[in-house]
Amino acid sequence: MAKVKPTKGIVLAGGYATRLYPVTKTVSKQLLPVYDKPMIYYPLSVLMLARIRDIMVISTREDRPLFKRLLGDGDRFGLSLRYEVQPRPEGIAQAFIIAKDFIRDHPCCLILGDNLLYGDSLSGILQRSIPHDHGAKIFAYWVNDPERYGVVLFGDDGKPKDIIEKPETPISNWAVTGLYFYDHQVYEIASSLKPSDRGEYEITDVNRTYLEKGLLEVERFGRGIAWLDTGTPESLAQATIFIQTIEQRQGLKIACLEEIAYRMGYISRQKLESLASDLKQSSYGGYLIKILGEWGKTGS
Repeated sequence: MAKVKPTKGIVLAGGYATRLYPVTKTVSKQLLPVYDKPMIYYPLSVLMLARIRDIMVISTREDRPLFKRLLGDGDRFGLSLRYEVQPRPEGIAQAFIIAKDFIRDHPCCLILGDNLLYGDSLSGILQRSIPHDHGAKIFAYWVNDPERYGVVLFGDDGKPKDIIEKPETPISNWAVTGLYFYDHQVYEIASSLKPSDRGEYEITDVNRTYLEKGLLEVERFGRGIAWLDTGTPESLAQATIFIQTIEQRQGLKIACLEEIAYRMGYISRQKLESLASDLKQSSYGGYLIKILGEWGKTGS
């Protein structure tokens, strides 16, 4: 039996984010802060928790140098990062066409650059979702405003029956989150799509193709998982308050990439010490120094 190839990761951080104008008029939405970190740290942390370390960030031509300046080649997080341009925002599924040479015949995980996921059981859910070498797996989350999202209808057997993109009359309250696992067929499926009436290559059409083949798994996130998107000023403010509340209450950071890299063995203690030293004038650097002290006491 052929060995399954490692899963590649894609963060889609393109588009113009016009709903957030004027704050996104000159800078990518995914570079805006969500409390104490750039927004892109949050989707990157999800891929890292899934043990995905070979990642492509797709952004606009103007923003690509800014992402490279922020994240570099990924070495300080124990990652391999590369960057590609989305010439025009033509839908989420366009990411697979742009990343063709990167994903090749590998399974892949796509996460939207403005999605935040948090929960104690999240790491386990992510890690059991890979390697996804046959079919597709997506996640659904109960929301009050399903008309904003792709929506899943489940049958009595708990399996997905239909998916509709932003329905005027929602078929359910289960929204599809911006996290998707696919096998190696996804490029061929995405490249065969025709643009929708909105002029976009719709991710819902990719998911429906897998559904029609009987190859789509949909896992429902329960109450222990928080899923936030940041597409409007209101949702961006809510995400910031959510992160601030938890971090200040617990004294633990969410989506601290250096901490995740260290705890998961992607970087050494020596590397973390160097990173903490570079940031020691900030509270973020102070947090890394605190992590080093706590692990030093336990011998971990």
